[in-house]
Order: sequence, then structure tokens, then C-alpha cells
Amino acid sequence: MMTSNVNPSALIKPNWDVPSNIHAVMTTRHFPYYSNQGMARGAYGNFNLATHVGDDLTQVKNNRQILCDMLALPTPPIWLEQVHSNKVVNATEINMLNAKADASVSAEKNVVCVVMTADCLPVLICSADGQKIAAIHAGWRGLANGIITHSINALTTQEVIVWFGAAIGKHCFEIGDDVRQIFIKKSSDYATAFQRHGSKWLADIYQLARIELAQLGIFNVYGGDYCTMRDEETFYSYRRDTHTGRMATLIWRT
Repeated sequence: MMTSNVNPSALIKPNWDVPSNIHAVMTTRHFPYYSNQGMARGAYGNFNLATHVGDDLTQVKNNRQILCDMLALPTPPIWLEQVHSNKVVNATEINMLNAKADASVSAEKNVVCVVMTADCLPVLICSADGQKIAAIHAGWRGLANGIITHSINALTTQEVIVWFGAAIGKHCFEIGDDVRQIFIKKSSDYATAFQRHGSKWLADIYQLARIELAQLGIFNVYGGDYCTMRDEETFYSYRRDTHTGRMATLIWRT
């Protein structure tokens, strides 16, 4: 699947206890191979996978092909046009030309669900029997509007295993009280995800997601150990750089 010249820092593999037919990975900003050939430059450099940012869409197309080849993906990923919504689509029923949604699910073999992030939380889900998968782009707006709940409903099972990819950490995600109040009005449970920070608040996006999952009775959750904003060498970060690339988080089953 991966050749010897692949840069190990280019990929994060979820550390979760899932059936052997489940495959998942998150990219970083590091180029996958030990070579400068074909690398983009500037804020979108290295291994940007988003077509709506940057100034070299040809390079993005090349990067996406490199991703497919490196992982020996069974089919091209189902890329979404992410709009910070709570919309979930069935990956096998949409046109591959960027459906407007923030999560995709599938119960089919060899379908690759993917989301892109640069501070927002990527969430991967698989059913305990390894037959259903989901990839979720969970920014605060999506979380406030129940993107995880909508995805679980689309999977039609709560017997699931969840992994959180890299997102902005709880010491960096500054928000206003208006955002905090949106969550507090939903449930007082969310109060534990916020810490006062001067006239603002710091939000724990991982905790916001855990709370929504706990309300669904889901506790089999892994990950949540990174901060995209602080780790500039490894991750793109919109909060840190504003103009920047995107990482991809993928899941598929065989």
C-alpha cells in the first residue's frame, strides 16, 4: 500500500478498535514523498487538498491523485462542497462533483468518504459490525446544528465507534459569548466545554462533540489529542494563517 519513500509524518492513522475491514487516515500538510518535485509553494504549499483555496488547482488535482495512489484507494474519494451545515448525504447517491454537504455516509464496500479541515473537527464513524461508515466536517456551526446527530440518524444505528481527527485545541479556540449561548440554550451540559478568557471564551471543540455523542448514548470515542493551531509544522490552520490549505480525513470499508 505504501512504498518506502513515503514520509511517515504525512499521514495520521486513527488509533481505534474497529473491525479489520475498516480503513481510515488523516493527511497532514507534509508532502507524502521525500521529494520536492511537484510541490506547491506559499500558504497553500506542501499537500493542500482543497480546490477552493490557493492559486494552483493543477497542483491540488495532482495532490489528490497522489493521495489515491499512495493509499491504493479502491475508488476516488467522494469530495464534498462543505458549507458549515448539518446536511448529510449518502455518498453512493451523489454526483462526484462536490455535493454541498458537511457529512457523507455509506453502507457500500469500497466507497471512500472524505472531509477537509483546517481547524474544524473531522469525525470518522463506523458501525460496530463494520458495515457502515461516516465522515463528518464539524465546525462549531455544524455542531450547534446537530451535524453528528444527523449523521448517526443517517447511519440508522447507535452501535458505533468514533474517532476525532486533528482540530483546534481548547487553549486556542476563542469565541464570543454569542456562540457559547447557542450551545448553552441547547443544553446546560455544554457549559463544561467553555472556559472564560478575558471578555471572550475558549471552546473545547472535542468536548462539544463528546457531549453531543454522550446525549445519544455513544461513548466509544477515540482521538482528540491534537491542536492544529499550535502545531504549525504538521497542520494547516485557518485561525492561525487565514489563507491556508486543507487536510483530508478519509474512511472506507472493504
